[in-house]
Amino acid sequence: MSFRVSLVKMPLLSAFSNSGGTMTARNALILQLTHDGKAAFSECVADETPSCTLEDNATALRFIKARGAGIRGEPPAPEEFLEAAKGVKGNQMAKAAIEMLLWDYRAKVEGLPLDEELGESKGFAEAGIAIGLARKGEVMSRIEDSLERGYKRVKVKIDRKGALETLRGVRDEFPEIPLSADANGCFELRRDHSTLKRIDRFGLQYLEQPLGFGDLGDHSRLALDISTPICLDESVTTLKRAEEALETGAASVINVKPGRVGGLSVAIEIAELARARRAHVWVGGMLETGIGRAFNVALASQKLVDYPGDTSPNDRYFRRDLVKNPFVLKSGKVRPNPGAGIGVELDPAFFARATQKSWSIF
Repeated sequence: MSFRVSLVKMPLLSAFSNSGGTMTARNALILQLTHDGKAAFSECVADETPSCTLEDNATALRFIKARGAGIRGEPPAPEEFLEAAKGVKGNQMAKAAIEMLLWDYRAKVEGLPLDEELGESKGFAEAGIAIGLARKGEVMSRIEDSLERGYKRVKVKIDRKGALETLRGVRDEFPEIPLSADANGCFELRRDHSTLKRIDRFGLQYLEQPLGFGDLGDHSRLALDISTPICLDESVTTLKRAEEALETGAASVINVKPGRVGGLSVAIEIAELARARRAHVWVGGMLETGIGRAFNVALASQKLVDYPGDTSPNDRYFRRDLVKNPFVLKSGKVRPNPGAGIGVELDPAFFARATQKSWSIF
């Protein structure tokens, strides 16, 4: 039995920018568990800096080393691991990395694809695309290319300075497309109220995370003032936070990222809660490699998920992936890998080349 963690660096084809900053490479922690002839994988969605939550690769690695040692022997069920880790506050991304590793292992033991192991699968995920901050011509070109490839939804990143100009330009060029916008929490309700009201004119499917991640109260007040549905992302870190957001009217759409909420088990609970409250659900991405993206596609394939998500194939972001069987887009859909678990076929040579450092947990 062995458990290793590797830090890989994956340069992006082009810089990806949002209101919080710019990424030029994905620095990912990849987990590998081998036991009884089964090799399981997962990916931690933290990065070098705490840009999404309070976690980064250093804090995640510390948790994974400490808690990963506890799965020596017969690997526990994902739910058992989360129960045992309840005493540790936060560390959702690190918890998710181990929890998803255990989901892959369990699905492989049972001989089921992960999307079927998780619940009732549609057999596909409807794919949307996220377009980062860029010059107008570049944004339009990327949208046109995405539509030609069949994406079901286009999401553009916006910031305080250029939000209205960006959305006006997209709507002038593409008046009928399903469009949403992601502010990554860059607005403040009182300072930017007039701008947020003016966003209504663009007919967005939803406005994602307009205010800060802790501002559920202000999101609730904003929802009363605008007609555009509000989607929450960074604000939803636990099942309890999702419940509070839905009860207070802070959101009518939830972006579920398993890494952000502590794993697939919690992600499914949040999706069930949202659908019971007649809210919409989609699965977001965090520029994962083919390993992490496999978990997102499996989750996005669940019947609980009713909106297209950020599940585009990785050829949009990386010149080469860590896996030999990267996802492909066909008729606006991405299908889970066949085979047991996440079904990825690791590219050992490229994985070794991309690895910056590795640690043996046991």
